Amino acid sequence: MTLCISLAARPSNIRTRFHNYLYEELGLNYVYKAFSTTDLAAAIAGVRGLGIRGCAISMPFKEDVIALVDHLDPSARAIDSVNTIVNDDGVLTAYNTDYLAVTRLLREHAVPSTHSVLVRGSGGMAKAVVAALRDSGFHSVVLVARNERTGRALAGLYGFDWQAEVGESTADLLVNVTPLGMEGDDADVVAFPQHAIEAARLVFDVVASPSETPLVLAARHRGTPVITGAEVVALQAEEQFVLYTGHRPTPEQVRAAGEFSRRQ
Repeated sequence: MTLCISLAARPSNIRTRFHNYLYEELGLNYVYKAFSTTDLAAAIAGVRGLGIRGCAISMPFKEDVIALVDHLDPSARAIDSVNTIVNDDGVLTAYNTDYLAVTRLLREHAVPSTHSVLVRGSGGMAKAVVAALRDSGFHSVVLVARNERTGRALAGLYGFDWQAEVGESTADLLVNVTPLGMEGDDADVVAFPQHAIEAARLVFDVVASPSETPLVLAARHRGTPVITGAEVVALQAEEQFVLYTGHRPTPEQVRAAGEFSRRQ
């Protein structure tokens, strides 16, 4: 049996259920497990030494893991952020399928590139989001991050603006790439203030657990369209699945796996 895993500060079973559903659906002798760690270097050494085929990387490890792998695929090198590691006989290659998922979601939801955008957060996932926005033709983008060093640097790298707080700002598209609303200490926190939610035409929250975050619920209450973290997980996990197994599931199988993964 081939083992694949995920590493996250707050592991959830969404990705686990997604992969294991498809393994069974396609008759593959694989199993997927979710873990957390306080020693990233030791965990990655375990991936290498134990012959773990694939490892999904989530917050807050997406940048720190770069120093621990052997090769960076262009998808990871372009944004200096990793969400997927593939182990080929002890040689670890890092990829980023978050960027591909965000780009695809912007296209599938037909989000106009003329929309103004507020992106809250400056971590590894924020890099994938702002890169996808730039490459999808968005120009009016403001990155909101309290950390001036990382926020200003990330915004400047992609030709966007930075500010420390949302303040009185509004935009057509709100994107949350922070842990706010995630299960745990921040579960009840709405990532954007009420006035920004009221002005938005679309809300995008990358938090996947729960997929119905306080931000998403606030947007739905107003009848505002949303893109959820569960959608991001499904699309980026599909690409991970292909990298790990060499098999691409059908769109119907991906949808079924996504629905199964979100069941409580």
